[in-house]
Amino acid sequence: MRKELLAIRKLLLIIVVPLVMYLLSVLSIIFIPLTFALFAALLFSPLMRWFKRKGVPNFIGVIVVLVLVSAGFKGAYEMVQLTGKELANADADFMDKFNDRLNDVAAPVVDLMGIEPAEEETNLQALMSDEKVSSNLFGNVGSGLNMAKNFVSMLLMTLFFMVLLLAGSVNMQKVMQLLIFKQLYASVKTFRQIEKDIFKFIVVKFILSFFTGLGFSLACYAFDVSFPIFWGVFAFLINFIQMIGSVISVVVLTLFALVELNVSGSLLFFILVITGVQALFGGIIEPVLMGKSFSINTVTVLVMLALWGFLWGIPGLILSIPLTALIKKIMEKFPGTAVYARIMS
Repeated sequence: MRKELLAIRKLLLIIVVPLVMYLLSVLSIIFIPLTFALFAALLFSPLMRWFKRKGVPNFIGVIVVLVLVSAGFKGAYEMVQLTGKELANADADFMDKFNDRLNDVAAPVVDLMGIEPAEEETNLQALMSDEKVSSNLFGNVGSGLNMAKNFVSMLLMTLFFMVLLLAGSVNMQKVMQLLIFKQLYASVKTFRQIEKDIFKFIVVKFILSFFTGLGFSLACYAFDVSFPIFWGVFAFLINFIQMIGSVISVVVLTLFALVELNVSGSLLFFILVITGVQALFGGIIEPVLMGKSFSINTVTVLVMLALWGFLWGIPGLILSIPLTALIKKIMEKFPGTAVYARIMS
C-alpha cells in the first residue's frame, strides 16, 4: 500500500510541475511583479519590524518605505540623465572614428548579403537602407515600445503588491504556515531564515554591483575610453543577471574599446583590468560574503538560469538565484525532498 501511495505521489508530481510552469509562464504579467514585490518586502521587513517595536503606526512605516523607494528612483533617473548628457556630448572626432569602424564592420555583411552601395553611399548606409534590414529594425522598434510599456505596467504592479505585503494585507509567514509547514514554529523559523538570506543577497549584490560599475568607470577614465559613466551604469545594471551579466559587460565594453584603443598593449591591458574587476567582485568577494547562505552548486545555477530565463526572460534571469534559494530552503525542511536540496548544494 505504501509503495502504491509513493507511486501516486510521483505521478501527481509529474503532472503538477509542468502545469505550474505553464501557469507561471502564461500569468507572468502577475507573477513577475508579485515575486519582485515579495523580495522587496523582505528587504524592508526588518525596518517595518523596528517601527512596530517603537510603536510607530504601520501606515507611517509604509510611507517611509515608499519615500525611500522614490528616492532610489529619483537617483536612478538622475543617473540616466547624466549618462544621456554624456552620450549627447560626444565630440565629432569620436563620431567620425566610430562611423569608420562601423563601416568596416558592415563591409563583410554587405558583401555577404549582396548589397551594392550607391555612389557616395557608405557600407553602413547601404545596409541600413536595405529593405529586409529596415523592416527588421522597425519591427524591433515596435517590440522595444511594447517592452517599455510592459516594464512600466510591471513596475506599477510591483509597487502595488509591495505596499500590500508591507501593510500586512497578505501575511506570507501565515501563508507558508497554512499551505506548507502546518506548524507555527517551523513556518516562523523558515520564513525568518529566508528573509535573512534574501536580505543578505540583495544588499551584497547591490554593493558589489555598485563597485563593479565604479571599477569599470575608473578603468574607462584611466584608458581614456569614452562614456565612462555610461559604462559604469551599464556594468552595475547588467551585473544583477547572474553569471551571464558579468560576461556580457566585459565583452560589450571590449568591443566598444576597439573603436578608440589600437590593437596593442593598451587594449590588452584594458581588457585585463575590466576582467580583473569582474573576477575580483563577482568571483572572489561575492562568494566569500555570501558564505553558506545559499550553497547552490554551479550546475544548479545554470539549470535554473535556463529554466527561469525561458519562463520569464530577463526578469527570470535576475530572479533565478533568489527563487532557487527560496525553493531549496523549503525543500530542506521536508524529509522527502531534503535529498534533492542536498543535490542542489
